Amino acid sequence: MQVESPPLAPTQRLREIAELPGPRGLPVLGNLLQVRRSTIHQDVERWSREHGPYFRFSLGGRQLLGVADHEALHALLRDRPEGFRRTRLLESIGNEMGLKRGVFGANGEAWKRQRRMVMAGFDPSHVKAYFPSLLKVTQRLRGRWQTAARSGSAIDLQADLMRFTVDAIAGLAFGTDINTLESDADVIQRHLDKIFPAFFKRLFSFFPTWRYVRSAADRELARSIEAVNLQIDVFIQQARARLQADPARREHPPNLLEAMIVSAGAGDAAVVSDEEVAGNVMTMLLAGEDTTANTLAWMIYLLQRHPEALQRAQAEVRSLAPDAGGFTSEQMASLDFLEACAHETMRLKPVAPFQVTEALRETVIADIRIPAGTMVWCVMRGDTMQERYFPNAESFEPQRWLATGAPGEAANSAKRVSIPFGAGPRVCPGRYLALLEIKMAAAMLLAHFDIESVTTPSGAEAAELMSFTMTPVGLQMRLRERT
Repeated sequence: MQVESPPLAPTQRLREIAELPGPRGLPVLGNLLQVRRSTIHQDVERWSREHGPYFRFSLGGRQLLGVADHEALHALLRDRPEGFRRTRLLESIGNEMGLKRGVFGANGEAWKRQRRMVMAGFDPSHVKAYFPSLLKVTQRLRGRWQTAARSGSAIDLQADLMRFTVDAIAGLAFGTDINTLESDADVIQRHLDKIFPAFFKRLFSFFPTWRYVRSAADRELARSIEAVNLQIDVFIQQARARLQADPARREHPPNLLEAMIVSAGAGDAAVVSDEEVAGNVMTMLLAGEDTTANTLAWMIYLLQRHPEALQRAQAEVRSLAPDAGGFTSEQMASLDFLEACAHETMRLKPVAPFQVTEALRETVIADIRIPAGTMVWCVMRGDTMQERYFPNAESFEPQRWLATGAPGEAANSAKRVSIPFGAGPRVCPGRYLALLEIKMAAAMLLAHFDIESVTTPSGAEAAELMSFTMTPVGLQMRLRERT
């Protein structure tokens, strides 16, 4: 089997990866000195522009194939888990850090077993049932921002949005009311914030120093992971106790964790272990906090810098959903332009601008032979910045996601090229929940506040910092409350 590609001409032969263009490197180090970990996504994107949609490079002893063509990316991502997997390096680093494997890091049969459980928890009908819990957290964020607006204080945008997403995922996923927005208690968030940056740093380290000499930061990381793992065990014990005490909860689980536990033991499939459930709780905590919060931060930043789009989004929200206290799921579904703003944000500022996969067997991408074991760097922000797919590609134009001409023609074409949640069997299971969180927080902001400013530490454009997810650096927001 091979990744779907146009048929080769009768006289055309397959190319080898070594024949592809790419940046010149050094012996042993390869192109390692030509990238910075904090901007590695931009460095590889630059190579794709210089050398084309298929190129080669190496980082230390790791040889990689870069792919930026969206059709090839769709085919590659669909060929999972049989043809491609997440890299063994990602799996081994997660294991040695003490991270239990959830659906994000699992492969093969373990992934298939867990996928059913996780998808059951994130089913759109379940997400709709969690709406009241999410509304409560949105109201708390409104209260926090009211206090800041009335005092004229600057808001640390990402910090507040991460509190919002941690509270949301804890309530929705685990039935636990952490309430960091009102109490300023940030114990679990403080621990979570150490894990992704450390994971990313180890993934791209030339030499694994932590295996031989543990620094103070390494020891602090270990304590944070232990603390989060202990808290996750408490979440699971509490959920099992609730299910035991009230069997009716099994019919309509009120949160994702209980839905996963019920699904884990359902049917004839192999039962998912407590460790695998714990791994998926960790995945939801990490991914639910970081990715959604950073997408929201980028969206608010882009709206503030584009007054026409901001005014249109405000008009839509103030007409269709004017009071956050009375938000309904139907109102959120009606906010088409606001959702278009989210999609345009994810096109320009995807929090996962690349994925690295590993070929499990020999295959073919385009006219390139891919040996088993090849690592493929998927440039997710490649074709999304090409004029032939998105006119004025550098511009923030949410209207391109709205239906024009034939029903959904423009939006469907855009969604085919831009795939921020991935594609194929391993598409992000939490995408519906993420979009709902984004729309509710943004709608609350636009309904009840006017944005006075969103600034960066330097006063220049927001810098992109790659730290497992792509984050804007140091955004400060000031608001004026609407009466």
